[in-house]
Amino acid sequence: MVTVLLVVLGFFAGLLGGLTGIGGGVLLTPILALHFGIPIRQAIGTSLVAVITTSAASSSVHLQRHTTDIRLGMTLELATAFGAAVTAYLVGYFNRNALEGLFAGFLLYSAITILAKGGKIKPEDEYAPAVNGEIVIPPYEPKRYPLGLSASLVAGALSGLLGIGGGPIKVPVMYIFMDVPLMVATATSNFMIGVTAAASAIVYYRRGDILVEFAAPLAVGVFLGSLLGARLAPRVHTKVVVYLLVAIMLYLSGHLTIHLLRGWL
Repeated sequence: MVTVLLVVLGFFAGLLGGLTGIGGGVLLTPILALHFGIPIRQAIGTSLVAVITTSAASSSVHLQRHTTDIRLGMTLELATAFGAAVTAYLVGYFNRNALEGLFAGFLLYSAITILAKGGKIKPEDEYAPAVNGEIVIPPYEPKRYPLGLSASLVAGALSGLLGIGGGPIKVPVMYIFMDVPLMVATATSNFMIGVTAAASAIVYYRRGDILVEFAAPLAVGVFLGSLLGARLAPRVHTKVVVYLLVAIMLYLSGHLTIHLLRGWL
């Protein structure tokens, strides 16, 4: 029964990850810690496997559509992978309550950031235009590379500490500050998060913080969900996904906060 629940959970996380470019780890880590009783460090390490799976599955679809900016992704990934690898070593010096508090704050931040991004979606970006079945990306030139690299370093650090791919930071930064079209920002983020998560996952695996019995069924569900999410991305109303994701993250942030407060009282 637990295996079936993990597959379903992975499918839902992969679906959202494929649609929004955030990877799904932002949902899986707190759910594994709160509802499956997994220690937070092992929940982080296990969710990184799902993030890698999300990237592998969805990137294949986005690359086929030519919506991924490989040059931009590899440039930003230099900073992201460095931040992820370094902070993955530092996680051993944090206690459980500190990590849970940090993650609750990050979930709240992500919800507010994504909500703000959703409010700024332009009508022409709401749906991907297509000609003869091919997605057409409007001409663009990425701007503010120093800001993008700095944000990617922070995203990588959070990936190493919290078991996410850094997508909740990368997507808004590329779209809002670097003037990259939303479809390209989502596809490029999905391309990057796998490398980011892998840099951290190696460290977690060597420490024994990846639970194979949980990671395997999650990966199956995430793979299927990510493929579906990537294929549905051009057809789904963006704000529907945004507001659903925000609602889930606000719930998990509140749940984590209440859990911490009960432990202190």
